[in-house]
Amino acid sequence: MGTHPFHQVDVFGSAAYAGNPLAVVHGADDLSDEAMRRFAAWTNLSETTFLLAPTDPGADYRVRIFTTGGELPFAGHPTLGSAYAWLAAGGNSAAPGVVFQQCAAGLVPVRVDGDDLAFAAPPLTRYEPVEEPLVARVAAGLGLDRAEVLGCSWLVNGPQWIGVRLADAARVLDVTADPVDLAGLDIGLVGPHPAGADADFEVRALLPGGGAGPEDPATGSLNAGLAHWLLDEGVAPPSYVAAQGTVLGRAARIRVSKDGDTLWIGGAVRRAITGTVEV
Repeated sequence: MGTHPFHQVDVFGSAAYAGNPLAVVHGADDLSDEAMRRFAAWTNLSETTFLLAPTDPGADYRVRIFTTGGELPFAGHPTLGSAYAWLAAGGNSAAPGVVFQQCAAGLVPVRVDGDDLAFAAPPLTRYEPVEEPLVARVAAGLGLDRAEVLGCSWLVNGPQWIGVRLADAARVLDVTADPVDLAGLDIGLVGPHPAGADADFEVRALLPGGGAGPEDPATGSLNAGLAHWLLDEGVAPPSYVAAQGTVLGRAARIRVSKDGDTLWIGGAVRRAITGTVEV
């Protein structure tokens, strides 16, 4: 056991404690895989990250990302929260206004503008329509008629997301997932809000059987995958705002913008806890 600097931050919230919390352990080069897994399981947050010295000369830092059940090659809100915590601990990026994160998925640029951060969405490693028998299973598990599913696509960029597009935000918010029928699947719901709302789309990340809870309040990787899909389908503009976490009593706002060939997924990050931990 050793003492490590520690941050807990709130990512994507439209106000304090309205987003998704993230635990960040600094100086984790001395920690074993088992120590990281044990601590991440103990925090019981959707993700915990561990910051290490980079091995890629183009990176400012290296991160390992753990859920309560194992390690991920990439995740969105941990990317923004880790970059924020690294800067808050005195990190200085080589390129002004941009931090380069090294993770198992490669180098990820993060734009920084005060407490607003945005990551460049990584490429999708699986992006194709979901096979019809699985679409039928997903629809049934969500309590939907098959005709209500306007689109269903694999959106894999680390997590194995299945995107499900519905007619409107109200239907997205009404859905109740069956944890037995959908066990082992990561489902991302999306539907448009009416004109004049403070967000363009409502998003829900459903994780039946997930160790940290059946639903995630704010999910960067899912919103990155959805952005690729919605723009390709012509149902979203190049810049929009997604709301998430509504049914959980949160008020996350995820900003999506397309700059050339790059999609940027961003939002606010706020510091919640600063201190040390024994790991």
